[in-house]
Amino acid sequence: MTLLPDPVRQAGMVTREVRTSTRDGVATRIAVARRTYPTDQADLWEALTSAERIPRWFLPISGTLEEGGKYQLEGQAGGSIERCDAPKTFAITWEFAGQVSWVEVSLSPTDKGTEMELRHEMPFDPGFWGQFGPGAVGVGWDLAFLGLDAHVSTGEAVDPEAGQTLHKTPEGRAFIRAAAESWGAAAIADGDDPDAAQAAVEATFGFYTIEPEDSPEH
Repeated sequence: MTLLPDPVRQAGMVTREVRTSTRDGVATRIAVARRTYPTDQADLWEALTSAERIPRWFLPISGTLEEGGKYQLEGQAGGSIERCDAPKTFAITWEFAGQVSWVEVSLSPTDKGTEMELRHEMPFDPGFWGQFGPGAVGVGWDLAFLGLDAHVSTGEAVDPEAGQTLHKTPEGRAFIRAAAESWGAAAIADGDDPDAAQAAVEATFGFYTIEPEDSPEH
């Protein structure tokens, strides 16, 4: 994961879509990402749901990982496990910084392995969406997908240091740029203004690549 020989190709392995919807009468936007992994459905399900395997590609996790249980990712989101139908689909709340959104993951076998579809539904905040668009959550998932692919492809744990410094490498920055551009195109396809969507792409790229010491607040 410290080296992406073809970052644009890696970014292109994810199919991205943006949808406009409602939940309980509240306007939402949904970021949809699909990627095929070179492993069988049972193995990918375990990688996504096992407390032992999730830290090998994502973050340490605690909680009761079953339907009706709660989870907490170290330093990140927590929430409730609303539905679980192994090894096909699960749905969780994604609760972070006082905000609640919803994530649903579905797996289906293909002739090349297993396709994962992730849908992240967020209450529509015009200010936040106007600044970052779908890339705010989408690029974060794209980076997680890299770790998941490395893990299921090799069976090894991903070096956390590699993940934390990927954005500093030319390859990592090219990947983030390509992913952000793709999310921008998906937003435009869903009806966003092209100029606003491109501005959101630039803001998203900056968010994922700027170093804390480079921020104007520091």
